[in-house]
Amino acid sequence: MRRVFRSNIFAAYLVAAVLVLVAVAATVPIEAVLVVEDAETGERYLTEPVSDGSTVGLEYMHSVEKSRVYDEYRVDDQTLVNTRMEFESYGWGLPARVNVTTVDGMLVYEPSEPITEIQRLSVSPGRTAGHTLIVDGRRYDLVAATNASDVHIRIKQRSLIERIL
Repeated sequence: MRRVFRSNIFAAYLVAAVLVLVAVAATVPIEAVLVVEDAETGERYLTEPVSDGSTVGLEYMHSVEKSRVYDEYRVDDQTLVNTRMEFESYGWGLPARVNVTTVDGMLVYEPSEPITEIQRLSVSPGRTAGHTLIVDGRRYDLVAATNASDVHIRIKQRSLIERIL
């Protein structure tokens, strides 16, 4: 009788240990994702896998100049590093006191040092501006995806359980 009781206790501990191990394994981060979420509610509009070195671009029409602007970021761990800007003409919010080159009619600014490293990029997608998000070459209509709602764009580590759900 004592042997059966010990076997049952051992089995219970073994099951509990396996369950804890599975729970821990399911919550350990397995991949990085770019998340686009509503600035007020946190509702997720887009989740895309990325890795260190991935390119994230934001393309839109400048509100005053009515010309194309492209901001490029590189994923570096949990940050977005602004590495390039392309624009057709100078206007409010565009770099006016830096060295730029002209490439295929576009003014291009590629700083020797990253412009900014940010944890979260805040964007107000506009219907007139037509914001497009570009993740490793994949294009997303940010205005349609968010219904022109203010969003935060950030890099997040996603666990196995989050990926499954």
